[in-house]
Amino acid sequence: MRGVGTVLALVVLATVVATFARRWRIPAPSLLVVAGLAVALLPGTPTIRVSPDVIGLVVLPPLLYASAEELSWRELRAVWKPVGVLAVGLVLASAAAVGAVASLVTPLSWRMALVLGAILASTDPVAVTALGRRLALPPKVQMLVQAESLFNDATSLVLYRVAVSVAVASAAANWGAAGGEFLLLAGGGTLIGAVVAAVVTVIRRRTEDPVLETVISLVTPYAAYVLAEAAHTSGVTSVVVAGVVLGGRGDRLTNARIRLQLHAVYGTVVFLLESVVFSLIGLALPAQVRALSDGDRAWPLYALAVAGTLIAVRLLWLAPLSAVVQRKGGIQRPNWRVPVVLTWAGTRGVVPLAAALSIPVTAKDGSALTERPLVLVLTTSVVVVTLVVQGFSLASVVRRSGIALEPDHTEREEAAARCRLADAGIRRLEELSELEAVPDVVLDRLRRGLNARLDDARDRLTDSTAESADLVYRQLRRDLIAVEAAELRRLYDEHTISDTTRRRLQRSLDLEEARLTDA
Repeated sequence: MRGVGTVLALVVLATVVATFARRWRIPAPSLLVVAGLAVALLPGTPTIRVSPDVIGLVVLPPLLYASAEELSWRELRAVWKPVGVLAVGLVLASAAAVGAVASLVTPLSWRMALVLGAILASTDPVAVTALGRRLALPPKVQMLVQAESLFNDATSLVLYRVAVSVAVASAAANWGAAGGEFLLLAGGGTLIGAVVAAVVTVIRRRTEDPVLETVISLVTPYAAYVLAEAAHTSGVTSVVVAGVVLGGRGDRLTNARIRLQLHAVYGTVVFLLESVVFSLIGLALPAQVRALSDGDRAWPLYALAVAGTLIAVRLLWLAPLSAVVQRKGGIQRPNWRVPVVLTWAGTRGVVPLAAALSIPVTAKDGSALTERPLVLVLTTSVVVVTLVVQGFSLASVVRRSGIALEPDHTEREEAAARCRLADAGIRRLEELSELEAVPDVVLDRLRRGLNARLDDARDRLTDSTAESADLVYRQLRRDLIAVEAAELRRLYDEHTISDTTRRRLQRSLDLEEARLTDA
């Protein structure tokens, strides 16, 4: 019962803090970590030990799936080359740099320093998505940051397994086998995720039960993760692939009512899990520090050195890469603002913590891994530093860089798209009026509604019985919504609007269709 009470108290704390973070317009992960630290330092606070199974199996799959669903295939294809360079090259460079620095400035042996480097080499998709959700970044920059954090898992996981085998078994690093393992992890995870997405697509196309649809949506990330892990491939990659594939088909698999319900349910699940897991990071650090030996008391300096190394390597890697990409795009004078923002957005979070907790307690010969507590403390403290320092200042860095989209940009794009949707509906209405098969009162009502929407959108751009008629109105309005939805997909396919605008307008159409159903 004490454990259940602790969990409930943690949920209440995390929910309250996250609510205030939204009201104060500050990053919720950063404030949650600070709140967790503050609570852990209070007298009488019970020691909370985080299990890697809880994070890896319970928390990660739905959060990764929700992040992957936000990716757009179209925009992902536009940045896949730099994402590949970052997901492999930058991860290797970061692991090597952190391993070298840690072996020089900390008491860690080179083996455990390599483990630390592998753990912290990749950015965290949960933290990156949570921090970047409210930033007005250009679509390509936002996509690059998110896609990198989602697809660099296979590289860091292979490095981690190699490093742990060296540290635990004192074996030589077999880089040839590591290359094959990378292909197995990334390729196998991709294949299993695609298969899960295909099966779920078939099932969801054949059901219209809201409860069953919700259950399927909640179970999908866990199925992708468990099946991939059982096949000894990357569960994270499997979840990401399934999320990307299904996220791009969401508006074709279900009706408006179910989409709205899934959006509400998943929003609640993600809010609770993010709130709890970021609070846990702060709560766990004091207990981990108390487990250190007397010779490791300089851990704050070690953590700052490691965090500084990660930031420096990331900037040194991104600056020339950004220059090459911009030059290929026809920009003669490279913009330094983009690599700075990309560097500062590379936070660490839940995935490194789960990896650190998974380090074995003993070596193959039965001896204790005495350096494990320091690796765990350094991992958690670097996560805290990146979430707090970079998290609280990221919005300011984006604003000062000048690359943030103007607040009116998305609104103007949305208003222009609304005009096109209303025009499509009016054209369809004129076709119906020529058939003379619809009562004039219904046509007038539909026309007034569409003209009102058209006038409202333009303003934003410039700064037989009543019962039967109502039934006909609802039926025809749903027909017009279908036409507008088709026009919306055409605008998106022709690259006239962004994925953000498409999603917002699709949700608006879904809400209207749901209201027509309830009427």
